[in-house]
Amino acid sequence: MENAYRAEQVGSLLRPPRLIEARTAFSDGRMTAEDLHRLEDEAILGALDMQRNAGIDVYTDGEYRRRMFLEVLRDAVEGFTTADRPVEWQVPGGGVEVVQQGAVVAGRLRAKARLAERQAAFLKDHSPGPFKITLPTPGQFMLGAYKPGITDRVYPTREEMTADLVTVLGDEMKTLAREGVPYIQMDAPSFTDFVDERYLARMREAGQDPGQILDEVLAASNACFDGARGKDVTLAIHLCRGNQRSRWLKEGSYDPIAEKVFNAVDVDRFLLEYDNERAGGFAPLRFVPPGKTVVLGLITTKTPELESIDDLLRRIEEASRYVPLEHLAISPQCGFASMMAGNMISQEEQQRKIELVARVARKVWG
Repeated sequence: MENAYRAEQVGSLLRPPRLIEARTAFSDGRMTAEDLHRLEDEAILGALDMQRNAGIDVYTDGEYRRRMFLEVLRDAVEGFTTADRPVEWQVPGGGVEVVQQGAVVAGRLRAKARLAERQAAFLKDHSPGPFKITLPTPGQFMLGAYKPGITDRVYPTREEMTADLVTVLGDEMKTLAREGVPYIQMDAPSFTDFVDERYLARMREAGQDPGQILDEVLAASNACFDGARGKDVTLAIHLCRGNQRSRWLKEGSYDPIAEKVFNAVDVDRFLLEYDNERAGGFAPLRFVPPGKTVVLGLITTKTPELESIDDLLRRIEEASRYVPLEHLAISPQCGFASMMAGNMISQEEQQRKIELVARVARKVWG
């Protein structure tokens, strides 16, 4: 189902310092789950007020109940274990920061709890308007979480592990749709692995066929949406190139994947990162099927400077050469806090960014 949402934000918001302190206290055993949930509720109500005052069309809980965007799956599903692997983050101003992070599948993947039940129920009761629930795509785990010597003890092939990922995520999406959640979004940073030559080279060096893997990633994501289709719900997918502490992972235009992604993934809306030259131009949008909406992520969440309204209007006009204006919308390029620490901007600067999204949307679409 499509709705004329013109101004939205991707999902995560900067956590209030009090909430960060509370989550740390909970992790250290100095706070009960009940007290943490109470503080989460209070923080989410504040975030909803901020979004209402800013004037956007779709609300989120800021992902305040998560340490990072992936935790909604890892916290509710048994079978994951922690395992360090190097990740090269591109640092603003130049340079690379190598950090150890990641998760590996070491057991059968089974949901031990609902992934987003508490989030959806609270938003249903308290959101001032339509709200979205965000979930990761299976592609976030299909390669990095499958480790020979560990994962293959329980899943002889990556395809078998993927099937269980799809079951877990697909069941949750089906339930959310049945419960009346108006908007479900999957976050797919892994899709842009296939636009960066460094990532493609690593796949080939590992004996993998990038084209085949992309097909598997797209099919798995599409299968997750199947149970929610046909319901009174907007379905969306978000693509970016990595987002953590104002850093990024990948660079490259959508050109290599545009035709496959836009035609294979059957959703109502594509939320696309477009704040920087790293994302390339709008020409790949020519592959977007008629009737689908593209949400242009023109406003960066990585730096505090506000974009020029005139520049944003010009870029929307440029994009409309490929997708009709009535099937365009605007958002920030990604979340403001894909992990708990958040990007290097302030709460006030975040609010001004969201207000700018709404201001431009009203100017363009009324």
